Amino acid sequence: MRDVPLPDLVLYGRPGCGLCDETRSILLALQEQRARAGLAVPTLVERDIETDPAWEHAFFSAIPVVELGDRRLELATSAAKLRRLLTDVLDA
Repeated sequence: MRDVPLPDLVLYGRPGCGLCDETRSILLALQEQRARAGLAVPTLVERDIETDPAWEHAFFSAIPVVELGDRRLELATSAAKLRRLLTDVLDA
C-alpha cells in the first residue's frame, strides 16, 4: 500500500434521485469487492447538491457525479466505468 492517503470517493446527488441511489449501490458493491481482494478502498462521501448553490448549478443536469482524486464522471451509472475509475486512480 501507499503511504499517501487515499482520496475520498465523492458522490454528488440529491434526495429522490433514483440514478443516484443506483450509483450508490454500485459504489458500495465495488468497495466491498475491492476490500475482499485486498485492494485500497476509499471512503465514500456523499454530497447533496441542494445544500450548496455552486454544486447545484454545476451538477444539476449531470447527477449522479462521482469524483475520485482529480477524475470526475458525470451521469455515472455504469458499473464498468466506475470500476475503471477506481482502478485507474487507486491501482496505477
